[in-house]
Amino acid sequence: MQTSNRSPWSLSLVLLAVASLAAGCASVRREAYIHNKTLQHVYRKPIAEVWPQVRSMLQARELPLREAPGSYEISTDWHMVGAPSSLGTNYVRYLVRGKQPSPVMCAVEIFRQNRVESGPGPVDSRTGQRQNLGTDTTNLRRDVEMEWELFQRVDPEGAKALREEAEKASK
Repeated sequence: MQTSNRSPWSLSLVLLAVASLAAGCASVRREAYIHNKTLQHVYRKPIAEVWPQVRSMLQARELPLREAPGSYEISTDWHMVGAPSSLGTNYVRYLVRGKQPSPVMCAVEIFRQNRVESGPGPVDSRTGQRQNLGTDTTNLRRDVEMEWELFQRVDPEGAKALREEAEKASK
């Protein structure tokens, strides 16, 4: 019979790696659970109570707001994210919509749009001028992180309960 050349430390390292991987997977499942529930969340409050928190959250980010009169809709101007670069400059803007399915319930959807303006391209040998690499604008997508932040602001007890529910569901 052949004896193993592995030390007890190798087994400990393998067990530690497996435990870390399992904890990481649980963390990913927990975050996915919270994100899924956040995107479906309906506040048990009228939109008039929730909307000031929406405005406050966007203003805290120092985003210039344009609010549609008579409706619950806000859009922001393009805002530079990070420093300009010769590889491209990143911009973001938001569109926020409040919906009120009943007088005592509402939902808020926050959409994010990204734009990258590419830096100057190579010099065109025929004209001697730099080519513009252009602008790439991606489609609107829900910003679940920002919606989760709003959830925590508007309903801290509900957010805490959801975190606990996610913890149980991810085990």
